[in-house]
Amino acid sequence: MTHSVEKIGGTSMTNYDAVRDNIVLAGGEDGNVYGRIFVVSAYGGVTDLLLENKRNSHPGVYALFADDGAETLWRDALSKVGNTLKEINAGLFPDVEQLAEANKYIEGRLFEAERCMDNLHRLCQHGHFGLEDHLLTVREMLASIGEAHSAWNTAALLNRDGVNARYVDLSGWRADEALPLDDHISEALAGIDLSTTLPIVTGYAHCKEGLMASFDRGYSEMTFSRMAVISGAREAVIHKEYHLSSADPRLVGADKVVPIGRTNYDVADQLANLGMEAIHPRAAKGLRQQKIALRVKNTFEPNHAGTLIDCDYRSEKPCVEIIAGRKQVYALEVFDQDMVGALWQYEQKILAAIERFKGTVITKDINANTITNYLGVNLKTVKRIVSAVKELFPSAEVSTRKVAIISAIGSDMQVPGMLAKTVAALASANISVLAMHQSMRQVDMQFVVNEDDYEMGVASLHRCLVEVHDHGEAICAA
Repeated sequence: MTHSVEKIGGTSMTNYDAVRDNIVLAGGEDGNVYGRIFVVSAYGGVTDLLLENKRNSHPGVYALFADDGAETLWRDALSKVGNTLKEINAGLFPDVEQLAEANKYIEGRLFEAERCMDNLHRLCQHGHFGLEDHLLTVREMLASIGEAHSAWNTAALLNRDGVNARYVDLSGWRADEALPLDDHISEALAGIDLSTTLPIVTGYAHCKEGLMASFDRGYSEMTFSRMAVISGAREAVIHKEYHLSSADPRLVGADKVVPIGRTNYDVADQLANLGMEAIHPRAAKGLRQQKIALRVKNTFEPNHAGTLIDCDYRSEKPCVEIIAGRKQVYALEVFDQDMVGALWQYEQKILAAIERFKGTVITKDINANTITNYLGVNLKTVKRIVSAVKELFPSAEVSTRKVAIISAIGSDMQVPGMLAKTVAALASANISVLAMHQSMRQVDMQFVVNEDDYEMGVASLHRCLVEVHDHGEAICAA
């Protein structure tokens, strides 16, 4: 195992000079830039334009195409994507001939995508064909354009700058068949000498399993993970625009947070559950099974070692490593006197209703006659789930409430009195705890609070549980 597999996030990709200087040139061992495989995301904001805005759900090309009555709108949106991608190219390629070549490549991809969508739209005008049956394929095709654009550009720019880079397109464009993901990766890497060649790989991989069906926009992390496992990497590295830190610096102050430095996959899973992914849990699974450590680095601090995540690490002394959380959570409470003695029947049916509308359960409460699921969904989805649950249990009282969840997380938190200390910290900030959870595994404590108390709650717990330590490079340093 002599090489690493490294993923570069979208915000980092937007700054080519930083990628070249801080990751490619500065990241090699003993001045050797090779012995690495790079999996790249689309440039920041591009996937939002192609699919939908991840934060505010503003429709992109895909969302408009999925709305069968928006034919003019999706065409206009695709045209705007083309203009945006060529604007990015113009900022990267000062040479006229290289710019023309880059534009020709992406124009070809966009033209073929539009032709496919146009043909599909015409086909689905016939009653025997339904648009919904093909939407996932369209979504994958559109998403692949962003990664193909950034990977092609990066390989071309690195070759211009003296690095022997090779563009590896896993997007399946014009492929005769869809291979299983592992076979597709093996075939793409065959014949590449990693000691003399730097592969630049698309974060989207077309495969028989269909990555977006399981991971939606987390597909690039699965590509990255399987690339590391299949190639037998010694380490997996993710380059982001920030450190994996003890809290959100916007909430507690940039001068108060510290990089975690070292933790384990248990902690990464807890973060993913809150929507703050270091890596998708199912992507981490392969790395964990093969005992491949994951390092999260800050693109703009190349000399910092970042945070190493592995299977076996436990802090030298029990402590909290990170304060994380999530706003815009809906508490779905189902109360029914008939639930006593039949909890599992209620729970199965409620979870089936949540799954039907693709809801995400962050945590839950259960007592004799009440089940409360805390959902990471939007208002439209929670209303659909409530309606379905009411149909299932006409005699039950079903209610919702908007809340926030704050979590204290660490690789080893088995300290007597820590829970009491944490609750006291929230109480001292005049924050009411609506519910709380701590499992026997002792890797996290979750507190449900009013949404308005979220920011103050994170700051209070960070001050109480993290800032009290004398930090070196990592939390809990002696």
